[in-house]
Amino acid sequence: MKQEIEAAELKLHGVNPTAVRMLVWRKLQLRHDAFSLVDIEQDLPTVDRSTIFRTLKLFASCKLLHEVDDGTGMAKYCICHCNDEHHHGHVHFACARCQRTFCIENVKIPGVVLPEGFVAEEAEYVIKGLCPECSGKE
Repeated sequence: MKQEIEAAELKLHGVNPTAVRMLVWRKLQLRHDAFSLVDIEQDLPTVDRSTIFRTLKLFASCKLLHEVDDGTGMAKYCICHCNDEHHHGHVHFACARCQRTFCIENVKIPGVVLPEGFVAEEAEYVIKGLCPECSGKE
């Protein structure tokens, strides 16, 4: 039953639910912070790196994931919990010590008034510092 729900979710976003895509999607559902290709490679050592990379890119293009630029130079992703076709911007927090990046979904990116003629297409809002675990305030 759970597999049917996962397959339906992928289909709803225009993704053909192959066995590998289902496997990757299942692993992603267990993550609660942003993740990189390397993280998923470690979770799925039997799956080829290029297959995981293409799957993450596909999921991002179909709005199942959103990419996070946390300044590390390594692409990170978060599961998208938006209710429509538009990504609702939320704040991300990048820990300088443990290098994890967290989605802070209950804090929205503040609105910015741009000069006339400028059209925003996406926004990144990353706060850098120490996460509760690294700051000792857990």
